[in-house]
Amino acid sequence: MNESDQPIVAVIDDDESVRESLRGLLETISLQVALFRSVEAFLGANPPVLPSCIVLDVRLPGASGFELQKQLVAAHVDTPIVFITGHGDIPMSVRAMKAGAIEFLSKPFREQELLDAVRQGIERHRARAAQRRAWAQIHERFAVLTDREKEIMALLAGGRVSKQIAGQLGVSEVTVRVHRSQIMQKMGARSLTDLVRIADRLKTDDENPLDPVAEGPYDGPPRTSRTVKRVTRKQKGRGNLAK
Repeated sequence: MNESDQPIVAVIDDDESVRESLRGLLETISLQVALFRSVEAFLGANPPVLPSCIVLDVRLPGASGFELQKQLVAAHVDTPIVFITGHGDIPMSVRAMKAGAIEFLSKPFREQELLDAVRQGIERHRARAAQRRAWAQIHERFAVLTDREKEIMALLAGGRVSKQIAGQLGVSEVTVRVHRSQIMQKMGARSLTDLVRIADRLKTDDENPLDPVAEGPYDGPPRTSRTVKRVTRKQKGRGNLAK
């Protein structure tokens, strides 16, 4: 997907006059616009067009707008879609919105309605792109942790305190505290609660699993919501994470 500061809007409609009208409208707010008469033309573009938002007619020659939406969802492509149609009804609108569409507009629609929907789609795209970049950075940081630091991070995420971790790993509390300080710094975590959230997200990633050492009575970290609450209570009660 396009993640530059100059978003591209793909307009897919089989009516040339509609396409040109929408191009003129969207260019008034300084957007780049790519026009297509069908889903097949959009998917077969060379080079591919990677839009920040798609303005999509429901009924098209060949594959329908709904079929394109289904393909994008199946491919985990989260480009926001604004549907437009001259033959819409409530069930169609509900179907589109449930599948993640930004808006479902019936022709003729007000120009401002379309502009507002496209702006919302672009902002959503930018937010998702920023989130992807942030989590890519988290994975890069996690990769530079030592095996011991990953081990201690998993135990911290499970709600263990320094004394418990030291006992389980057979090291001193001072050693655990030093490792924890290094982990927090490397992961960019401002608090133990931040670290728990990061650890939980890493656990869901098959490429970078955060697998805790499950020796003795320790059976892995609990669900994040409970762990975060537990850590937050400890922070309030102790006021010192080093204890």
